[in-house]
Amino acid sequence: MLTVTLVATFAAAAMWQQWRAIEVETAERARIQSAWILIGALDWSRLILREDSLAQGGDGTDNLSEPWAVPLQEARLSTFLAANRNVAQVQDASTDTADAFLSGQITDQQGLLNLRNLGGDKQVDATAQRQFARLFDYLGLPRQQLDQLAQQLLLATAREGDASAAPLLPQSVAQLGWWGLPQQSIAALAPYVTLLPARTTVNLNTASAVVLWASADGLDMADAQRLVQRRETQYFRNPAEAAELVRAGSAITASTHAVASSYFEVRGRLRLDGAVVEERSLVFKQRGDVRTLWRERGGLAALGAMAQGPTMPRPTSSP
Repeated sequence: MLTVTLVATFAAAAMWQQWRAIEVETAERARIQSAWILIGALDWSRLILREDSLAQGGDGTDNLSEPWAVPLQEARLSTFLAANRNVAQVQDASTDTADAFLSGQITDQQGLLNLRNLGGDKQVDATAQRQFARLFDYLGLPRQQLDQLAQQLLLATAREGDASAAPLLPQSVAQLGWWGLPQQSIAALAPYVTLLPARTTVNLNTASAVVLWASADGLDMADAQRLVQRRETQYFRNPAEAAELVRAGSAITASTHAVASSYFEVRGRLRLDGAVVEERSLVFKQRGDVRTLWRERGGLAALGAMAQGPTMPRPTSSP
């Protein structure tokens, strides 16, 4: 009996080690495959934006009727490969795309209020401060938090003084907790604000009614909604067209508003073998060139865990 017990124990241990090795190898394979697929999706998005910047006969605007603004609903990855190779089904032993599903979207970051605009020349920019004050009042957030953000931004972007004492500059809104902003406030601000590497104007063709209202002095919500309704039938080719539609025409100027954008966020989501990987990238577009400024990728997570709620992505690379 002792011999049988020992043999059974060794056999169970060997089986467990083999099972563990298989699970580790499977997870690593899924991680590598997911990373390459999402890199390909990012390159595809950059190509769309590049072609948009080089479009012949284009008027130089960025609006929601362009191809980049159409989100990609979740679709089986093999359908893209089959369409590319003009076959009904791709048979490739090196990749397993039968259970891989891809989705994503491109969003204009200049359709949001840019926190970077708060940082003026050694002092808080007055125009940006009024814009964010209106937004904070609309969301019911205390003005003290706005003052805190503005002061921290000034310290983080200051070119003089002790750099080691300056607070670390976040690269996205989700990281504003570094400056002591409560998570509830970050969640409330997320749909309306962004944090870009440089000061930007608000795109009249992509901003929501709330952002348009907050971005213009003297503009009421009815005028902002009128602008959104108007661009659904005909987008704005210059800020003057939008100014003609509102009662306070001087509220919309070229110094605060534009009809084109340079910064876009690319989101990709891959579901593969019971795991989900999400990636978020910030890209900079100029004529003929689209560069990735930073990327964040979420870890592999079981579908059951994902159902409990989203997780915060972690940075994986930066320029």
